[in-house]
Amino acid sequence: MKPSTRTYQICTNCVMDTTDSAITFDEYGVCDHCRDFEKNVKPNWHPDEQGRAALSAIISEVRKVGKGHDFDCILGLSGGLDSSYMLHLLVKEFDLRPLVFHVDGGWNSDLAVNNIQMLVDKLGLDLFTEVIDWEDMRDFQLAFFKSGISQIDIPQDHAFFATLYKFANKYNVKHIMNGGNISTECIRNPLEWLYYGTDMWLINDIRKRFCTRPLKNYPFSSILSHKLYLRYLRQVKVVRPLNYMPYTKEVAMKTLRDEYGWRAYPQKHFESRFTKFFEGYWMPTRFGFDTRKVQYSSLVVTHQMTREEALEKLKVPAYDPDTIEDEFAYIAKKLGITIDELRHYHTMPLKSYKDYSNQESFFNLGAKVLRAVGVERSIKR
Repeated sequence: MKPSTRTYQICTNCVMDTTDSAITFDEYGVCDHCRDFEKNVKPNWHPDEQGRAALSAIISEVRKVGKGHDFDCILGLSGGLDSSYMLHLLVKEFDLRPLVFHVDGGWNSDLAVNNIQMLVDKLGLDLFTEVIDWEDMRDFQLAFFKSGISQIDIPQDHAFFATLYKFANKYNVKHIMNGGNISTECIRNPLEWLYYGTDMWLINDIRKRFCTRPLKNYPFSSILSHKLYLRYLRQVKVVRPLNYMPYTKEVAMKTLRDEYGWRAYPQKHFESRFTKFFEGYWMPTRFGFDTRKVQYSSLVVTHQMTREEALEKLKVPAYDPDTIEDEFAYIAKKLGITIDELRHYHTMPLKSYKDYSNQESFFNLGAKVLRAVGVERSIKR
């Protein structure tokens, strides 16, 4: 992976910049992320009466399909803002009976555990928790450190969605509720920052080169399994209700705080201690990738944050310099390695997912097909 030789430039509309090596700018200095949002996403996004009508029809279908079953739908609950607010809506506003599912990959923060427990307790729900075999998870994550690529969070992400899909299939639940949304996630992470976590060619190549155990207990799921088999043969649908209604980060946080005592995290995805370390420290200091630029830019183009506010926040590092040494030591100890070994992975030569077998061309083709049939709107990634 070669460092960029481009002259630094930042978008005049959001805060995306040339740390995304594929970014382009028009004559006004506006980036292709913003142009993609205005041209392809915004015209097809209806958090209004049209969206409400569509959502009402979806919820009716969920109830109808779930009738006679123990659950209407399934929701993966991480303890983060979007999934937590989604659970609130499912029960309080949509009057659904969700199977609340949590995957414990070994990195839950105490705050996340507390937020999850308060939600399910106050809503009177049962929580199903799947604990990932720690020795498999540890070995898998170390393999990604050894690979030198930026996407070292793939083992955790893959475990989450693979287990969720398998749980939905096991319990014959036909609707998976997802907190993903355009409002706070309309600007996507560049692939060089966060690559597809379902690319089994990449995963298997890294496993073959760097894993020390067969990972017999780790839950794998290929894109063909959840995009084709489950969706079209098992008729499992993924629904993102937040895209059909007005949704803002501020309102969601206030609702959860006032009704459940939910406490916010310093940054999106920081409910996981590993993701906090990965996105807050590892990616910015090793690769120069700061995912806050994507998160803040999403809020800027949806008018939840000004560009000036985003620029001011970016002046401060995502990690706390006073506690990062303790975090570094915690991650090393949890992974069963020395601090020196972890530092070696931090300073070793940079690698890209392109240095390994991958299915990027297959994913790109799939995205083109989905856009052609109207399932996918955004082009930029």
